[in-house]
Amino acid sequence: MQHRIIVLGAGYTGAIAAGRLAKRLHREDVAITLVNAEPDFVERVRMHQLAVGQDLRLRPFDEMFAGTGVELKLAKVTGVDVDRKTVAVRDVLDANGVEELEYDTLVYALGSGWNDQGVPGAAEHAHEIAGRPGALQLRERLARLGAGQPVVVVGGGLTGLEAATEIAEARRDLAVVLAARGGLGDWLSPKGRRHVRKVFDKLGITVHEHTAVTGVEADRVATADGKAIPAALTVWTTGFAVHPIAQATTLETTGTGQIVVDGTMRSVSHPDVYAIGDAAMAMGPGDKPLRMSCASGTPTAWQAADAIAARLTGGKLPNAPLRYFNQCISLGRKEGLIQYVTADDRAVRSALTGRFAAVYKELVCKGAAWGVANPMLGMPTRRRRVVRERARAGSAV
Repeated sequence: MQHRIIVLGAGYTGAIAAGRLAKRLHREDVAITLVNAEPDFVERVRMHQLAVGQDLRLRPFDEMFAGTGVELKLAKVTGVDVDRKTVAVRDVLDANGVEELEYDTLVYALGSGWNDQGVPGAAEHAHEIAGRPGALQLRERLARLGAGQPVVVVGGGLTGLEAATEIAEARRDLAVVLAARGGLGDWLSPKGRRHVRKVFDKLGITVHEHTAVTGVEADRVATADGKAIPAALTVWTTGFAVHPIAQATTLETTGTGQIVVDGTMRSVSHPDVYAIGDAAMAMGPGDKPLRMSCASGTPTAWQAADAIAARLTGGKLPNAPLRYFNQCISLGRKEGLIQYVTADDRAVRSALTGRFAAVYKELVCKGAAWGVANPMLGMPTRRRRVVRERARAGSAV
């Protein structure tokens, strides 16, 4: 009797967790099913590149997981019953293909999407780049814009900086504007802020600092001070919202829908459920919640996969610290910023800038994609017998 592990979502965290579990456990002992609505891996950190017309390398899951024993199920998750330990899915190619999957261990990695923050008109008129569909829609819309038309990027975080600079570099004929609630790069070190401002000035990006957007229309955005910023196109980058399915279950979740987990990414209310990436409310150094990011998601995937393997095999639970080292920001294809940070993600004085930083960021992106397809090596053979015994006993991990 195999121990059934279902991984929901094949973004960075879900794909890494599935591959790592396949390496750590033997396929005779466990059945690993990866549920995802798309057949290939989406490099979410490159969606601003896709939006401006750059072609990204396709990474089909059937190639990435060939020979690993991971079964890919192309389906959309429609519900989870953590008390009955089942997942409801609908086949992406067959609207009538509804199925219920049973699990012994669930890894919840459905991640997040864009968050319109409830601002009137944002959902109707703004474009997002939190996923591939949104980035492709923005790509089509950008291609239709004529010279001189204004593009307003709302949100001054990492995604906003990358989107604004990528668009301005790719389309020098457009009038790119950034509307930020705070100051431009105000969380960065002085060196980092100076470099961001230098690049923005060079690319001709107009910045509205300390500007709260209160409404979006087809041709403008309204601000809290009563002004209007002309916008032939609005790009919304004000943060992320998690998938709503978890909050509809009996899992303990936060007010924003994230699943509350312990240090091994195990649900505090349901021990057979693990949550990773943006879906998890995980605590980092200083007892601060990890921010939604690839930098947070990857180590949580490692932690969960290693904890599941350890509990199935009787091994030692992982105790790796979940911490930060830097923030990697692309500012177009020729410029970048590597802002070094403390373990709890506060900027320090040191930062890399310019072309070298752009190359560094590119290597980080390539490394993240490589890590999805190349998880760590598997566990020693001597542990596999324990897995079989626990699987037969139906032990929760």
